[in-house]
Amino acid sequence: MQISLTLLIIIVTVAVSILAFNKKEYFYRFQYNPYVVKHNRQWYRIFSHALIHGDYMHLFFNMYVLYNFGTITEEYYIGVFGVKGIFLYGFLYIGGIMFAALPAYKKHNENSYYNSVGASGAVSAVLFASILFMPTAGLRIMFIPISVPAFIFGFLYLMLEAYMDKKSSDNIAHDAHIWGALFGVVFTIVLKPSIVIYFIEEVNVYLNSFF
Repeated sequence: MQISLTLLIIIVTVAVSILAFNKKEYFYRFQYNPYVVKHNRQWYRIFSHALIHGDYMHLFFNMYVLYNFGTITEEYYIGVFGVKGIFLYGFLYIGGIMFAALPAYKKHNENSYYNSVGASGAVSAVLFASILFMPTAGLRIMFIPISVPAFIFGFLYLMLEAYMDKKSSDNIAHDAHIWGALFGVVFTIVLKPSIVIYFIEEVNVYLNSFF
């Protein structure tokens, strides 16, 4: 039985996160600190921080979303691009990590106290890639029994993240979520430009069903 790349990512991320929970030296070594990246040239942190999480709830939420939408997105990529779709899906995930880390690097590369962890940027990239090819599918947050069309969910998600980023009242890297999402959309469109037409047509059909 061949294991999917999504499941492999989840297994590795869970294993490394649990290791970091129990051995803090790994947590501090892998977390994203733009100051250390710049001045100590520890560029690996741009990617390693996606393998560790702040706590079990943070880990569960990211891996829950990744499992649900990563498997769908991976299958779509393979269906459209064949075997190389697996590698393209891998680039989507890794690119989401890197692209989502850029705003923090720009803003905090002289702030030695800034740290961040988690795969939220990459997960956002995967989630928003899936919204492109299933824009009217019903999405909901965790166990809340109310779903909304994916394209509306995506819009509301970005608006909320933009608001929370501007408010800056917590320790969550909301800008990473936004930039990860944008990467997922742009990367998928670059690979398959016709998906834009499909997205628009699907949304139009959905909206016209109400009029």
